[in-house]
Amino acid sequence: MALDAAGTDKGVGFGVLFGILAVVGGLAMLAAPGQLAKAGGFALAVTAALLSVVAIQAYA
Repeated sequence: MALDAAGTDKGVGFGVLFGILAVVGGLAMLAAPGQLAKAGGFALAVTAALLSVVAIQAYA
């Protein structure tokens, strides 16, 4: 008897991917020279964190 349901790990994969990007953005906030580069790191961190949560919820 075959099962018709197929599971996917897209939520976990995208969550991890965007989580890594959020960490990179956080490191850019700390290590980047100049206020504009730090603001870009903050924007990357917040956007990636948002997309991580959305990806996990969308594929749950």
